[in-house]
Amino acid sequence: MFGREQRGATFLGTVVIVAILGFALYAAIRLFPLYMEYMAVARAMEQTAKDAKEGTSPQALKQAMDRRWVIEDIKSIDPAEIKITRAPNGYTMQASYRAMVPFVGNVSLAADFDKTVEVVVN
Repeated sequence: MFGREQRGATFLGTVVIVAILGFALYAAIRLFPLYMEYMAVARAMEQTAKDAKEGTSPQALKQAMDRRWVIEDIKSIDPAEIKITRAPNGYTMQASYRAMVPFVGNVSLAADFDKTVEVVVN
């Protein structure tokens, strides 16, 4: 009787919501290759650990990872940056690194990754 009741979102509100969702989707698209490469790093380390034989040395592990890095085309971390330390049953390989990707202008997105794999050689 006194006029129409307002319902729903305004055009400006809808534009703001779409813009926020668009930025989030764009960030996910930019970060997806970094996570895929992390999965390749994890797979290469796990396969190297699985293929290790009794008496395997840290140098042999590094050589095996070098080959897998070429096959997987990993660029974010060099196989020489993988820390190999002595453990009670063999060795521990640890890859800890930060990967960055440009986002908008001079703003970049960074992702920190950390993967540890036990190599049993006994």
